[in-house]
Amino acid sequence: MKPDKAILIELVAEKDVPALYDLLQASGLPADGLDEHLSTTLVARDDTGVVGSAALELYGKSALLRSVVVAQPIRGTGLGRKLVEAAQATASRAGVQRLYLLTETGAEWFPRFGFTPTARADVDPAVQHSIEFTSACPDSAQAMKKDLMVLGES
Repeated sequence: MKPDKAILIELVAEKDVPALYDLLQASGLPADGLDEHLSTTLVARDDTGVVGSAALELYGKSALLRSVVVAQPIRGTGLGRKLVEAAQATASRAGVQRLYLLTETGAEWFPRFGFTPTARADVDPAVQHSIEFTSACPDSAQAMKKDLMVLGES
């Protein structure tokens, strides 16, 4: 990625949805159930189009972080970090107190953001009923959690 290439992170626009799904498919990530959570899906966009994403499924005081991906040519540039931080800020603003995720490949990457492994049985039951938990991700995917400070609280 060229240093002068501007990347904007914002909520997904309707025009970006096909490119978002293409990126998820190219990266081997499930899109199942994402349609119901587009209002809390972030995309990273540059002048070529959608180059990254991070989505939240909100379940009251808990949320599922999913669909975190960066296009192959620009991995390792810090964009994934920016997407996760933006998603965490979005979750905090929504009053989320605990964030969960499932990963097959990021168990070594997500701890840098404060996520720790957890048993799937210990995940908030509302999150356990998500499509990610019930069918989209295999049982071998590692569950992780992070407690968030809700913005506006001390």
